[in-house]
Amino acid sequence: MGHRPYQLSDRSDPRRELVNTAQFEAWNGDEGRHWSDRHDRWNAVNEGFNPPLLAAAAIGPEDRVLDIGCGAGQTTRLAARAAARGSVLGLDLSAPILARARSLAAEEGLERIAFQQGHAQVHPLPTAALDVAISRFGIMFFADPAAAVGNIGKALRPGGRLAFVCMSDPARCQWVHVYGAVRAALPLPPQEATAFDGPGMFSLSDPSVIRQGLGAAGFDDVHAEPVEAVGNFGRDTDDADHLLRSGPGQHLVSLLDSASDGGGADRARAALCAALVEYERPTGIHLRTAAWLVTATRG
Repeated sequence: MGHRPYQLSDRSDPRRELVNTAQFEAWNGDEGRHWSDRHDRWNAVNEGFNPPLLAAAAIGPEDRVLDIGCGAGQTTRLAARAAARGSVLGLDLSAPILARARSLAAEEGLERIAFQQGHAQVHPLPTAALDVAISRFGIMFFADPAAAVGNIGKALRPGGRLAFVCMSDPARCQWVHVYGAVRAALPLPPQEATAFDGPGMFSLSDPSVIRQGLGAAGFDDVHAEPVEAVGNFGRDTDDADHLLRSGPGQHLVSLLDSASDGGGADRARAALCAALVEYERPTGIHLRTAAWLVTATRG
């Protein structure tokens, strides 16, 4: 016997959720517009993780699903097809990206799906009303990870499932090596070459941190399995320069501009193309990403 679907709504007020102003401003500014306009490119980079993520989530036809940091909604739409008689809610901080997600879902005729703008750390999710929560690289940027995991956990029914992928060891990611080569080729102070340090993209790269955090939030059966996927980053080296308009790329350009009289974008683009040559194939620029596939059950 199935569950009554969670009542879907597009209403939310993200202004009351400004727990991370920098992230809110970035994803509702240039960064959000960049990802919205190039959603197909970033899906080509990350969609290799969709099959293991969805297999781990084991979404049933009547399940009520939450997609955390859903972006333009590729995983949300896949979840909606699996939960054909259930419901799926995509949650993201970025208004530009969510506008794209709604448009794509409408084009595919998916009616049991909704998107809300909000921060999963504090967003008022329904209590014990969801069966599954998923995330593809949308769970690493919380200012207070414990509060975020606790909020997500409260939204799951007892026995509800959590499945997500997050970045693992940066040394195993080829695109990190590319950015490293770009930095090394540019006139930047060594101490400034820390775009990947600290909380953020690799904040969950240590599986012991994942297990401890989920266990403290009331999750059982926590597992972190290494997974890898090769993504297509562009047709050729010139086409892959969209990487400079993402967060790490913009960071490099801004450092160059501040250290000289401008022209940082051109110099960074030349260094990026040189670093990508060894990864160029007839079918495009292919780079490996290493991640953890994390699963847990709400106690």
